[in-house]
Amino acid sequence: MPVADEQDAVERVLVVMAHPDDVDFGCAGTVALWTLAGTEVVYLMVTDGDAGGDERTLDGTGMAELRRAEQRKAAAAVGVHDVRFLGYPDGRVLPTLELRRDIARVIRQVRPQRLVMPSPDRDWRRIAVSHPDHLATGEAAINAVYPDARNPHAHPELLADEGLGAWTVPEVWIPHGRETDHWSDVTEVFDRKMAALACHESQIPDVADLEPRMREGLAAAAAQGGLPEGRLAEVFQVVDTG
Repeated sequence: MPVADEQDAVERVLVVMAHPDDVDFGCAGTVALWTLAGTEVVYLMVTDGDAGGDERTLDGTGMAELRRAEQRKAAAAVGVHDVRFLGYPDGRVLPTLELRRDIARVIRQVRPQRLVMPSPDRDWRRIAVSHPDHLATGEAAINAVYPDARNPHAHPELLADEGLGAWTVPEVWIPHGRETDHWSDVTEVFDRKMAALACHESQIPDVADLEPRMREGLAAAAAQGGLPEGRLAEVFQVVDTG
């Protein structure tokens, strides 16, 4: 079973997620490993998370501003300093041609060797990960990877009006994908993952209560991947898209 570590670092990675905090729950530890190894990581959030927060006093605009700020702070905790937002409405994301174009645009701008995205497949065992925004973002992102970003004739305005040439992303990593085949040992950076999660105060009122549950889940993942006892792991399905 392949186990990921700093040696999986590449020059550039683009992480595409639906909401602020999705990346921190799913793979912030792995991102910390990559940035420590010198990889440039860019975050692209499809929404601003304006519908988030069960108990809040802010309106949608205020929540969006807060969650953008929280995500930038969380990104910095794991070494990411380029965080972009597409501003699609939280809770209403669809895998449209417009969203595919907008993700393809950023792929051509960043020119990553790896893209991380949510699964477009519903997981009936863990329904919480299958938020409709996650599914739509995953579907649009994989279509942006193939065929849109690599096809110079797809979304021709990207080349004609913006000078963004075609780019092929060789691989896609899906946290908790349907066919998990890659384990990232995040034991040494678990504190950085939790520091990132702690930045999302509007969504996680008690990060101390979350920590043991996160540790338990990552320990179970590590055991599944055959890592030694006491290790913690984030899990992925890695797809060759080259």
